[in-house]
Amino acid sequence: MDIHQYITQLAEKAKAASYVIANADTQQKNQALYAIAQLLRENEDQLIAANQKDMQSAQEKGLDAALLDRLQLSSKTVSSMAEGLEQIAALPDPVGEMTDFAYRPSGIQIGKMRVPLGVIGIIYESRPNVTADAAALCLKAGNACILRGGSEAIHSNMAIVQLIHQGLQMFRLPENIVSFVEHTDREGVGSMLKLTGLIDVIVPRGGKGLVQRISEEARVPVIKHLDGVCHVYIDEYADMEKARQVAINAKTSRYGTCNTMETLLVHQAVAAKILPVLAQDYQEKQVQLRGDEQVCALLGNSVIPASEEDWYTEYLAPILSIRIVANMNEAIVHINHYGSHHTDSIMTENYTLARQFLRAVDSSSVMVNASTRFADGFEYGLGAEIGISTDKIHARGPVGLEGLTGQKWIVLGDGQIRV
Repeated sequence: MDIHQYITQLAEKAKAASYVIANADTQQKNQALYAIAQLLRENEDQLIAANQKDMQSAQEKGLDAALLDRLQLSSKTVSSMAEGLEQIAALPDPVGEMTDFAYRPSGIQIGKMRVPLGVIGIIYESRPNVTADAAALCLKAGNACILRGGSEAIHSNMAIVQLIHQGLQMFRLPENIVSFVEHTDREGVGSMLKLTGLIDVIVPRGGKGLVQRISEEARVPVIKHLDGVCHVYIDEYADMEKARQVAINAKTSRYGTCNTMETLLVHQAVAAKILPVLAQDYQEKQVQLRGDEQVCALLGNSVIPASEEDWYTEYLAPILSIRIVANMNEAIVHINHYGSHHTDSIMTENYTLARQFLRAVDSSSVMVNASTRFADGFEYGLGAEIGISTDKIHARGPVGLEGLTGQKWIVLGDGQIRV
């Protein structure tokens, strides 16, 4: 059997299973999630042993330290996976929720019902915890899923999926609700992207190269974001101490996340007051600064000239671009032009300007007086997230349970006919 036939058969079984899980009640889904969480805890040693095979192989291949860190399972990460499943089980079930009811002149009553999307293909790299998180979110939202993890985590992922299948079987749910692509051949990804009618949505989790390839090749709808070029704009009416704390946190709390600030914009009226202070803070944390002409003139040798490309760049590293702007409108134009529509924040005590910023910035998350690092499903109260979407159709921003469902119209009548 070639890889395309294998993927097609997997998808056909997942499609059949999707109708079962779509009609499962909340209690049955939650019981399965709690059971899987318990199995993860009970089989911690087995999971870590499988992960050691992946770690050894990755080290032999010379993979970098950041990837090894994402790949490694420990007692703490296994416990976190289990806790994540329990948190998802505790969340309200969106499936079947009915809203927006209204009577029409004909006497019919119309409304909307929240329903699962169907079969979700999830293509991801490195992190074995995504296997548990993604499966749990899809399960709770009434979807079947097909998981295709990276080759570097094959043993870890298969061990986790085996326990997921055990938990499903304990509550009479078919194991094909959570399918796993055991082949690491890249052609398998290409096959998943073309299975319209069997796979309803693709969710990529990984680097820009993976997401870009999927976006370009997919015939199936994709929930994704390519870059996280996030901004903080310090307005002339900002509280300087708040602005300082947010600007430091948004850049330095973690460098490798998509919600990390990559460009700092500062109103010209306060630049001379706050930028020298921030430059010292960043220097202590060994952050390289790149600035426009005004920033270079103000900060001297502590900053290097920024290129046009810098304003577009998601560094994922201790590097920060800084630009001085004449007013908020100039900041908004910069954000909408150079940004990736992910997350952008304004620091201001001016309520009117804050509301204008919220309306005008075209991003999936727009903030006032808060760090961009809050753009996260857990911080938004969604539990775990399947990813972040910067598209404008269906789901936008962190995608949790509701983002893994859609809505259909429902009509309640009493024998009415159209005349």
